[in-house]
Amino acid sequence: MDQLLAAVDLGSNSFRLSIGRIVQQDGTPQIYQIDRLKETVRLAAGLDTEKRLGDDAIDRAIAVLERFGDRLRSFHPNRVRAVATNTFRVARNTRDFLPRAEAALGFPIEVIAGREEARLIFSGVVHTLPPSPNKRLVIDIGGGSTEVIIGKGHEPSLMSSLYMGCVSYSRQFFSDGIVDAHQMKQAELAARREIEVIAKQYRKMGWKEAYGSSGTAKALFAILTESRFSDRGITRAGLSKLKDRIVRSGRVIPSELPGIKIERADVLPGGLAIMSALFDELGIEVMHTGDGALRLGVLYDLLGRDDEHDKRDESVRQFMKRYHVDPNQARRVRHAALTLFDAMFPDGPERAELRPALGWAADLHEVGLSIAHNAYHKHTAYVLENADMPGFSRADQQLLALLALGHQGKLTKLEPLVRSRPQWKAILSLRLAVLLFRRRNEIEPLPLTASVRDNSIVVRVNRDWLAQHPLSDFTLRAEEAEWNKVGFSFELLEF
Repeated sequence: MDQLLAAVDLGSNSFRLSIGRIVQQDGTPQIYQIDRLKETVRLAAGLDTEKRLGDDAIDRAIAVLERFGDRLRSFHPNRVRAVATNTFRVARNTRDFLPRAEAALGFPIEVIAGREEARLIFSGVVHTLPPSPNKRLVIDIGGGSTEVIIGKGHEPSLMSSLYMGCVSYSRQFFSDGIVDAHQMKQAELAARREIEVIAKQYRKMGWKEAYGSSGTAKALFAILTESRFSDRGITRAGLSKLKDRIVRSGRVIPSELPGIKIERADVLPGGLAIMSALFDELGIEVMHTGDGALRLGVLYDLLGRDDEHDKRDESVRQFMKRYHVDPNQARRVRHAALTLFDAMFPDGPERAELRPALGWAADLHEVGLSIAHNAYHKHTAYVLENADMPGFSRADQQLLALLALGHQGKLTKLEPLVRSRPQWKAILSLRLAVLLFRRRNEIEPLPLTASVRDNSIVVRVNRDWLAQHPLSDFTLRAEEAEWNKVGFSFELLEF
């Protein structure tokens, strides 16, 4: 089982589960997919006018997640990653039903940002393609969003996530199933307005090969080739012929379109309008399809984490450079924070999540200094929660922001945000580490230890060191009042 990884892709149209086996090939780990499950949920169609998911849509989702959970029951948590995309991002009641969804699946669900979705899609697609020195354009038209990426090798250079998808557009422009020339034109114009914002930048960067991934692109490819509207993939002429056929019929009639899957018929008009708009705005001549998609990208991301090539580590290094973080100070604070944390929290499942987050928060706690010294911890928290950080889910970034916000200042601001006692331990570790290294000098060994039991915090500090550092003495004693305000007793003992 250790050689298996699982990815769950909770899309706006379909939910997918992919299980892959890790195989070493010429010293390089590769993933071979050995099992796949796909169920059409049409989650985006369950959004009401106030962007809230209805009970029927939620019930459909829960039923599918329970079936996926049954298949994954024997998997260790660190071998499974579940990601949720656009509908989870926009639904106003996501927080209300997410715990129920996670209970049904049996694993945490990450609601990922659009650019993170784009990065994972690109990774999934290029891992199924032959090596090429050329820049590649990858487009994924999902149920609620469309990701557009240009990259070279395995690295994306330009990523966008546009708020348009085959389910949402089919519902908006073709809700009764009728397809006429006017409505098709309106749908295309709406899509072109979304795309024109990014078109100039993408045309300027350019590409040599274009690929479509996931359901819409594969459906269009199958229909165009089997209907003989195109003999070389998805083309502008082929898309035009397909539009003419559907408009003449007045709706999508599966028997008239060889290659179409029945479950794809209702959402084909919206996907067709978006693809046509992409061809026109970006100047695409021909598009092929890639077998990989978001779920395969998630599997390779999991493999990277397992192989100690975690994308999140790379993002942290890039942020440290971008915001001119002092690497020596970050190293000092990180080492001290993790040392203190390990002593007070030796084991447990929550430790596995918190420890790496604490390390990254220590690395990045001074990001806000590049904005302003005053209240820099608040600037740091804002950046970490809202910036695009490849590899990090929204929940990951919220945790980083929480730790950064808590590393100095009043603790009462954290009370509505902290969900568990282990999070308080991580905050305590980071606060003490920052306090110790205020002078930005090396200290070896650490002059204090900390322990937490229930609501009691005990900090033991070397008497001689404390006498030589009156500012640290003053700050440590001021911590007592802060921790008391959030329900802890804080005792400072000398040895």
